[in-house]
Amino acid sequence: MFEVEYKGANAVVVSSKKASVVIDPKLSVVGLKDLSVKDAIELATEARFAVNSEDAKLVIEGPGEYGIADFDIRGVAAQRHLDTENDPKISTMYRIENGDIRLAVIGNIYEKLDEDQLEELGIVDVLVIPVGGSGYTLDATGAAAITRQIDPKIVIPVHYADDALKYEVPQSDVSTFISELGAPVEEAPKLKLKNAGALPASLTVFTLARS
Repeated sequence: MFEVEYKGANAVVVSSKKASVVIDPKLSVVGLKDLSVKDAIELATEARFAVNSEDAKLVIEGPGEYGIADFDIRGVAAQRHLDTENDPKISTMYRIENGDIRLAVIGNIYEKLDEDQLEELGIVDVLVIPVGGSGYTLDATGAAAITRQIDPKIVIPVHYADDALKYEVPQSDVSTFISELGAPVEEAPKLKLKNAGALPASLTVFTLARS
């Protein structure tokens, strides 16, 4: 069993029978309590979203290949949305594999991936991508373009307008991204997949309730 829960902003928790991966757990940056990463794998798309807990099984906040529990994780360097091509790539995208499911997590990055980045990410079944825009992260158009580049079966939008969160700048509603992408939508408390055979036949947006 492979599960994905949405916690707000860019934070998601990916769980299997053996372990959990907690992604961008520092929710205090948006006014919520930081996520616990005790006995979990802590993953950060940028250093400022990490809590660097000594209680984590492993803390990852950069490119490389990592294998722990029943997860294989690859970090791929990326340019942040607000940086120029001359700035160092301080954001990291991740591909997380568990069994025959491959999930990619895209942080606050520039709106186009090059061929090398796409090759490093490889085939992706499930994509987690921010969509709120306003100059802070990918907007609906940029997020839809990257989604089409990566070509997953499921896309989970994150980092969109939520009255409970205190974003640095206002974020667009998730409906803007859904309209831009034009794919069918399913709503769920969390995403649960037994294996790749449970994936939809064509691209589907899953909007997950913040838990």
